[in-house]
Amino acid sequence: MEFSPTSSSHFTTPHSRREFLLHAGGGLGGIALNWLLQRDAIAAAGKNANPLSSKAAHFPPRAKSVIFMFMVGGPSPLDLFDPKPELEKHRGKPLPESIGRPMSQFTKGNEALLPSSREFKRHGQSGQWVSDLMPRLATCVDDICLLRSCWCTSTIHAPAMYELHSGRPLMGYPSLGSWVTYGLGSVSENLPAYCVLPQPEGVPEGGAPCWSAGFLPAVHQGTLFRKGATPILNLRPPEGVGEDRQRPAFDLIQKLNEQSLDPTDTELQARIASYELAFRMQQNAPEAVDLTRETEKTREAYGLNRRQTADFGTRLLLSRRLVERGVRFVQVYSGGGPLVTQWDAHDNINTNHERMCGHVDQPIAALLHDLKQRGLLDDTLVVWCSEFGRTPFSQGGKGRDHNPFGYTMWLAGGGVRGGQAIGSTDEFGLKAVENRISVNDFHATILHLLGLDHERLTFRHNSRDERLTDVAGKIVREAIA
Repeated sequence: MEFSPTSSSHFTTPHSRREFLLHAGGGLGGIALNWLLQRDAIAAAGKNANPLSSKAAHFPPRAKSVIFMFMVGGPSPLDLFDPKPELEKHRGKPLPESIGRPMSQFTKGNEALLPSSREFKRHGQSGQWVSDLMPRLATCVDDICLLRSCWCTSTIHAPAMYELHSGRPLMGYPSLGSWVTYGLGSVSENLPAYCVLPQPEGVPEGGAPCWSAGFLPAVHQGTLFRKGATPILNLRPPEGVGEDRQRPAFDLIQKLNEQSLDPTDTELQARIASYELAFRMQQNAPEAVDLTRETEKTREAYGLNRRQTADFGTRLLLSRRLVERGVRFVQVYSGGGPLVTQWDAHDNINTNHERMCGHVDQPIAALLHDLKQRGLLDDTLVVWCSEFGRTPFSQGGKGRDHNPFGYTMWLAGGGVRGGQAIGSTDEFGLKAVENRISVNDFHATILHLLGLDHERLTFRHNSRDERLTDVAGKIVREAIA
């Protein structure tokens, strides 16, 4: 059988099946060669090379570590940072058709507009607007850069969480923290490079994929910390077993691993590295998480003496101690799953946000003041974010639905120019209209502050150079000092 000639310039003469297979099959050798070269390159790096060893950034970084605070459920910028007096003029009316009436998860966009009942005031030398829900944070506005024109692509919690954490609304992609540790490694040899501190009552709706390493080597996934005297499970050795008994056993296991380790087996490399790290953490982690070493004044500042603030304050104080000891990326959650207290104010925006802001306002302000006082804010990037915001029209009369079209997140420290608000939403607070900031832009900016070029930070996966920002992303230059 022969192929028929075509009018295409690529096929001007007939080809037999044998000739076709000869030419097409020649590429298979190239694929095999590429795999072998990659394998040899990994082997040349050394079987005992620590995959989390510190790496040079692409250019001098402004930040060395990140405290990434995620508000689960979607806070309302209209009631926190983005006052919209136009809403009062149109109270009870639907959005004008000129604005558009986009549907959300439970609303159709034609519901009555709901003005905020919160009192907004200007604060700091920069005169940034903050509502009465965040009085402590208002004292820090000169260090904060408000990003008022953020947007994402999903109105559903889990996909929007995946997008904010990994750049894609699907599971299976590496999280921001994993990309950071992949690009920069770890400063500390005795603590995880990437730590995750969820709310004790439950993890967010997106679950473990929010701190997954995806297709990156498994060693870059987040390490889950828990509340209490044992933040990391199974870390303490059995009673009566000390380092003198453990070390010979670990040395023997390491020799056996070296004899059979395939340098391309990243899963086994990650497991070996995690066991070695666990051994070192037995000596160092207990000190790192021991908050009794802090002064009573510091503990009170974070709200550890108040039931309302004790949980989130504990985790933020622990975050400061971790970055102080070289942890690269700390991810802290306010709010849990769908059956746990979170920022998802469908029923009553005031009741929900008074409770949630009461949990976090004092601890976040204490963290910013504490980092600044210790000289850590200059090279620690603090991020406040969520999966989306909330609608200007009501749900059920008192609540607000999900709004991915325009909302506020903010950055502080780590090379950020504080005391400003970048971008804006329309007069009703529905859509980002000026200097629109996508999730890709948000990630590109964070990576840039860490000295990483988001277009150069890639990983070969399925014959494609994958990156956190996919094929998009621009740096928000105005946010950089």
